[in-house]
Amino acid sequence: MMPQVKTREHKPFVPPNVQMKEFTLRAVLLGLVMCVVLGAANAYLGLRAGQTIAATYPAAVIGMAVLRVFKGSILEENIARTAGSIGESVAAGAVFTIPAFLLSHAWLDFSPGAAYWKSTSLMLVGSVLGVLFVSLVRRVMVEDPELPFPESVAASQIHKAGQLGAQAARYLFYNMAFAAAIFMAGAVNLFATDKDWVFPVGQIGKSSLRLGPQGTTNALATGGVTVFSGPTVSPAYIGVGYVIGPMLASLNFSGTVIAWGLLIPLLMYFMGPQLHTFMPANAGADSWIDMANTVWRYIVRPIAVGGMLFGAAYTLFGMRKSLGAGLARAFHELRAGAPPAETTARTERYMSSRVVLLGIFVVFAVMIVLYRYLSGGIVAASVAAVVMLIVGFCFATVSGYLVGVIGSSNNPISGLTLSTVIIAALLMVALGVSGTSGVIAVLGVAAVVCVSSAVAGELLQDFKVGYIIGGTPRSIQVVELMAVVVASLVMYFPLFVLNQGNINAGGIGFGDKALPAPQAGLMAALAQGIVSGDMAWPLIAAGILMGVALVMIGVKSPMLVAIGMYLPIGTTFAIFIGGLVRWVTDSLAVRRRLNEAQRIRVESVGVLAASGMIAGEALTGIVTAWFNYKYGRVPAVFDHPSYIAGIVVLLVLGYVLVKVPLANAGRPEDPAPPAAIV
Repeated sequence: MMPQVKTREHKPFVPPNVQMKEFTLRAVLLGLVMCVVLGAANAYLGLRAGQTIAATYPAAVIGMAVLRVFKGSILEENIARTAGSIGESVAAGAVFTIPAFLLSHAWLDFSPGAAYWKSTSLMLVGSVLGVLFVSLVRRVMVEDPELPFPESVAASQIHKAGQLGAQAARYLFYNMAFAAAIFMAGAVNLFATDKDWVFPVGQIGKSSLRLGPQGTTNALATGGVTVFSGPTVSPAYIGVGYVIGPMLASLNFSGTVIAWGLLIPLLMYFMGPQLHTFMPANAGADSWIDMANTVWRYIVRPIAVGGMLFGAAYTLFGMRKSLGAGLARAFHELRAGAPPAETTARTERYMSSRVVLLGIFVVFAVMIVLYRYLSGGIVAASVAAVVMLIVGFCFATVSGYLVGVIGSSNNPISGLTLSTVIIAALLMVALGVSGTSGVIAVLGVAAVVCVSSAVAGELLQDFKVGYIIGGTPRSIQVVELMAVVVASLVMYFPLFVLNQGNINAGGIGFGDKALPAPQAGLMAALAQGIVSGDMAWPLIAAGILMGVALVMIGVKSPMLVAIGMYLPIGTTFAIFIGGLVRWVTDSLAVRRRLNEAQRIRVESVGVLAASGMIAGEALTGIVTAWFNYKYGRVPAVFDHPSYIAGIVVLLVLGYVLVKVPLANAGRPEDPAPPAAIV
């Protein structure tokens, strides 16, 4: 008979009987400032790259660096990080869904007078519900020894390793300044950040030749063409690729290769006679670039939508056991009720379940009124509110559980939201709700569920950090509620500034090359297509079958491949280069025979440097967008800047992300730092 192994009793870093400063004004204010700043930076990144980066680590490092000046306690640092990191979740929910109202033409005006309170109400309802939903299930998940919570453990190690945190701040801030300088140089046209090329791909055939006026030969006489774009010179994109690593960056870029290396050339080759009707005589390179982008937008992107739909379903199916376990734990917590109110230990003080349930009921009533105002129909509003409450609770719980398994950075929020859009849209069709009111109701449900799921996952991660460190759960809940309210009240403004700044700079706002907003575009296409019956189902079906084929040949993430087809080529190419830089750094660490402690240090410094580049460009991008919005456009130094100079800048970025981590590997005899930032 095997001997029974006793479960070791949990002992937080700060014991329950120890009293120290925690919920202080300076910690809360610092956290709220980081919440707004990091949230705005992630809004920029999400709209441009289709991805957000977890703000837990930058918030932990910045909070530690600032509070150490005032001799703050570790619990104050935890409160500041908790408030500072949640802005990213509100931003993720916002950029994935709010632009969809414009892209679907459900909203025709995004000015503050027309859209501020509508956007803010959706974010506010979703974020508050996320806090309340996860508060019902926090105990069983946080105390479950089978949930590893990798990012929570890492964040707690940052707080505990004060010396490491102080050194880490240097890498973060230096690279923020470096990336900001590079981004501004590109913004004022010291170098070109993008470049497109047109290449003929052969003769189509005599029957395909078309003549323009007076017998002039149209460009189609040379045959089909393909368009190739160089990588966008962007510290943020390089940083994103470095953080996600070569495997995920390669999967993402493979979708771009399929789109621009296979589908678009084939379509333009065989559709030459049809495309000719849209082209002027003697069409130049710019016209062909526009036509290639048209094919990509209206033919290839719907195929990518089908691939993303299948990828979302496949991802959720692969996690079905985790999903079931998460829901089972949630309903068990509801049946078991809250812990006894007389619990007095500091680390056991939560908001009571009664207060939480009352808050959910109040928000539900507000939702019905809100959806009635947005959609104009009481049936659509009532159905939307009920669907949101049920699906929102399930997916908020699922999101929290998945964070416990794979971390916040890998949490498939977009997949959960896609499922919500489909469920809500099909219900609207079944109830006979159509037109703009149906689209608004569907997107309203998606926005609330997306924000609540993102916030719920991040809050559960914060609960776990507090559990490890010894923070007071009720203080964490209160500061999270404060932070999500502040983030919701201000998050509209970076969206508005980015959209209007892009328009003033010559773009079209959300949905163009500068602000592709891929998830929002997908949400808009799904909601509008299903409700109106105008979905390009053959193209969607082709994408779904493509996803099936990718799974059959062993592709781990068909979702990433489809997203690569959906995003602009310059974006995914730059992210791919960032992944290659990470591979070079890791390979050199192996070739130099660095020991485990040195490799951990290299990886930690590299991720911090990449995070600094992401934050530096993102924050400077917000400033630049504000300048474009306020004054028209940032002045240009050169009318025709050199892309070769941009490539040199790209090489410098790669060199920094290789040189800096390896130069800080330390000596072989140095002790291993906590694997906190990786």
